Amino acid sequence: MADATMKAIRFRAYGPPDVLQLEDVAMPAVGDDEILIRVRAASVNPLDWHGMRGTPYVARLQSGLSRPKDHTMGGDLAGHVEAVGRNVTKFKPGDDVFGGRGIASIERSAGFAEYASMHQDSMVARKPGRLTFEEAASVPVAAVSSLQALRDKGRITTGHRLLINGAAGGMGTFAVQLAKAYGAEVTGVCSTPNLEMVRSIGADHVIDYTKEDFTRTGRRYDLILDLVANRSLTDLRRILTRTGALVNCAPAPGLWAGPLIGVAKQVVYSRVVRKRMPFFLSTGSQDDLLVLHGLIEDGKITPVIDRTYALGEVREAVGYLERGHAKGKVVISV
Repeated sequence: MADATMKAIRFRAYGPPDVLQLEDVAMPAVGDDEILIRVRAASVNPLDWHGMRGTPYVARLQSGLSRPKDHTMGGDLAGHVEAVGRNVTKFKPGDDVFGGRGIASIERSAGFAEYASMHQDSMVARKPGRLTFEEAASVPVAAVSSLQALRDKGRITTGHRLLINGAAGGMGTFAVQLAKAYGAEVTGVCSTPNLEMVRSIGADHVIDYTKEDFTRTGRRYDLILDLVANRSLTDLRRILTRTGALVNCAPAPGLWAGPLIGVAKQVVYSRVVRKRMPFFLSTGSQDDLLVLHGLIEDGKITPVIDRTYALGEVREAVGYLERGHAKGKVVISV
């Protein structure tokens, strides 16, 4: 198998989706603690197109200044275990699994390929039986990020009044359902075409941002989950309760150091106004993926998929997500 090849998406330069190429590459190596997965589906996340473009530019200090160090793409996947390393005890060949790699992942391969290898202790678990491979591939990065934002940073509890700015996107659709599972009263902000979908997944109230300014309704919230970063901290602070919290999951705009400046402003602002505005950065977690597995099997979370593309259509898929109007997740069928 060492000499075998597979189809995979690679990019050798930063730029628009045209830099993405479907290539014949070597099969990934499988270490003693790793599993080899025959990928059946993957999904696209904002991290993919940010990595493709090398933005914000400050991120290139780690990813490569003039060209990317890591040529692979795809944070989420679902498929079959093809082979296991000699030390692997959690999985066996034939298992159906789903998983992903987070921002600080140590994984050496990625989901936009026919095969991928993952460490058995990384963010990978057996696939929920009630999900298709396409549905399962849409879960890991977006749903784990939503869980950590709400539970760990937002400290969500039963009865919390929660506003989700960007409720119709990949993270937003999982956040709405997770918040309802925690017993919160959820208000989702989205555009006109997505109102019914956001209601259908559990939102108690929906606000059409094209017709109404959600910061001027007079309602206050115990927790705001901002997935869009299109409103000022002053606007968002105005609709928080006295003990409310703002969890910002979207980077501040700007090609250079915009996100870093945004984080600095949030830290300073939180001390001045004495509102809780914690810094958020999701981390890959097998334990959290298992929490989600249970919620999915209990019927409390159902992935929302907007469009499905083939592996050879990754350019179109990434371009569609980058335009910012996806309803739920964009999936790659391998």
